[in-house]
Amino acid sequence: MLDLDSSAFEALVVAELDLLPDDMVDGLENVVFVTEDRPENGTLDTLGLYEGVALTQRADYGFGELPDRIVLYREPLLSISADLAELRKQVHITLVHEIGHFYGIDDERLHELGWA
Repeated sequence: MLDLDSSAFEALVVAELDLLPDDMVDGLENVVFVTEDRPENGTLDTLGLYEGVALTQRADYGFGELPDRIVLYREPLLSISADLAELRKQVHITLVHEIGHFYGIDDERLHELGWA
């Protein structure tokens, strides 16, 4: 398993986020990106998580709402990555996947698009 501390992992996630196309990230309003070691249940099966209300379902969403969260889990991503190049690829895929949920794209469609 690749070894990368929390600070280095967070820096890698920020760098990958900066590489995403502008048209993908320009619409991200009231969203925070965070990194955590593992999901609460301790599994290594979950790479990321979107917590919030998708744009397609925001009927009464308004000013003052808590931000949506996109979480990337360090240990699960490290566990499937043999090296830094693979980790960057997996972080990229996970970011796109979770951002897709923000835009209202479900897992089935993300899988069809190759982002699951």
